[in-house]
Amino acid sequence: MAAGSDSPKLVELRGVTKAYGPMSPRPQVVLEHINLAVRQHEFVSIVGPSGCGKSTLLRIMMGLAKPEDGEVFYHDHKLTGVCEAMSMVFQTFALFPWLNVVENVELGLEGKPFPKEEKRKRSLDAIRVIGLEGYEEAYPRELSGGMKQRVGLARAMVSEPEILLMDEPFSALDPLTSTHLREEVLHLWADPALPPEAVVMVTHNVEEAVYMSDRIVVLTSRPGTIAREVPIEIPRPRDPRSPEIYRLVDEITGMIV
Repeated sequence: MAAGSDSPKLVELRGVTKAYGPMSPRPQVVLEHINLAVRQHEFVSIVGPSGCGKSTLLRIMMGLAKPEDGEVFYHDHKLTGVCEAMSMVFQTFALFPWLNVVENVELGLEGKPFPKEEKRKRSLDAIRVIGLEGYEEAYPRELSGGMKQRVGLARAMVSEPEILLMDEPFSALDPLTSTHLREEVLHLWADPALPPEAVVMVTHNVEEAVYMSDRIVVLTSRPGTIAREVPIEIPRPRDPRSPEIYRLVDEITGMIV
């Protein structure tokens, strides 16, 4: 489902700069002059050193944070608030311990104009798609890390977002669980009957980025700027042990300084 250069732009950052504290003398500039577009049917990963603004970039893209300079456009219209067509999966699961699985998933429909019965139906459908049937009444304390992240993914998918943002979604999981969940995400991504139209993922794992992505954006150290954009043209399904994967991992790792 890789995007072509003629695929429509879903979201675009133009000249985005983000700073914390006074802009002059700008001691805490996190991102500087970011120009980035995400196209339909594209899986984009963002990599870079710690503290370079990767997670901040996702929040700006969704409208959860405002840049000090530059603009964000969604379908060529300036984004002035939180984009309802995007959802985010967090590294730390972000589940409410006093809510069960289906209630946590229903939070993804908070504020949506659906009756209670429709919200419950959509949440149960998302739970089924993510593979959590039978755990609807379970509480987060009763779930493994992988199952908690599945709940987070179901909550993000229940609103049928056009763009799915993922902030290091597998980093808190053990290697075997993260491998399985990566495959499940790719399986969902490959199904044209299911949302989203594009995925943007922040990760520290370059091998994960190469394996999953159509394009990798490499950020510099703070202030984060785009050092390179690397297209990943390996046909899918990909062999994670292939020489081409290893070559690209080495090449991109060498860009991160």
